[in-house]
Amino acid sequence: MTIVRAAVSVTFPSRFMLAAAMNPCPRGYFGDPTRECHCTPLMIQRYVAKISGPLLDRIDIQIEVPSVKYKELRAPAASEDSAAVRTRVMEARQRQHTRFTAEKNTYLNAQMAPKMIREHCAISPEGEKLLENAVSRLGLSARSHDRILKVSRTIARP
Repeated sequence: MTIVRAAVSVTFPSRFMLAAAMNPCPRGYFGDPTRECHCTPLMIQRYVAKISGPLLDRIDIQIEVPSVKYKELRAPAASEDSAAVRTRVMEARQRQHTRFTAEKNTYLNAQMAPKMIREHCAISPEGEKLLENAVSRLGLSARSHDRILKVSRTIARP
């Protein structure tokens, strides 16, 4: 992390994972099937614009999460045992460790440089066409393109 103030620049080593949440609009009801949103499009646009595009472009995974109905909250949970989740995570970490044994200072898919992305994130012709379509239609940046490939590599099995 580099902090620049006036004529002074200081760099601190850092590595972190950010988990963040925000409402879809100022009142929180935009897109809710059970509550009516009274926010105007301008209010929603101003609210979402508080998070800058360049910052959003650096968040690897963004997911819309709908509100949960009461019956779902009270229903018995069909959850996976923590030990099973831990095992899956450790297996994924081991695959990454094996993948990057020849690389210096690279331990995770998120740390891949563009050259490594080309090497480790090959996609099928159908996937290539889908990615090209998404990049052109959605106007995605080069950073977004690479992030899609890194996240895909993380989700995919070897």
